[in-house]
Amino acid sequence: MSRISVLKGKSPEYLRALADGLQRAMEEAFNVPKNDRFQLIHQHEPHELIFDRNYESPDGPRSDDFVLITITAGKPRTTEVKQAFYRHLVAILAESPGLNPRDVMVVISTSQGDEWSFGGGHPAASLMRTS
Repeated sequence: MSRISVLKGKSPEYLRALADGLQRAMEEAFNVPKNDRFQLIHQHEPHELIFDRNYESPDGPRSDDFVLITITAGKPRTTEVKQAFYRHLVAILAESPGLNPRDVMVVISTSQGDEWSFGGGHPAASLMRTS
């Protein structure tokens, strides 16, 4: 599951490109199967999305296009897989919707299979293979 947070004012097309790019990167570099797509997009007022424009940003200050992506994964990934995913994601998002890589922040958390239910009140532990 992914949450995408941006400042208000982005077009539906921009948000779709952002969501599609994230999904593509997850499938291509994070070992997420096709159709394992659960995304929430949050648009915030400037006083609701507060971020330091320079913190840990060696490529320069962040702009109003800053996006915070939080991913909850059902299994851990290696450091190498996560690093490849980060690089692949910013490359895709630079193409469309045209995000500068310095404006993309990603936080990944993992949880156990018994902490998920995909519906019907059934635990997902036996169903979770790669997400």
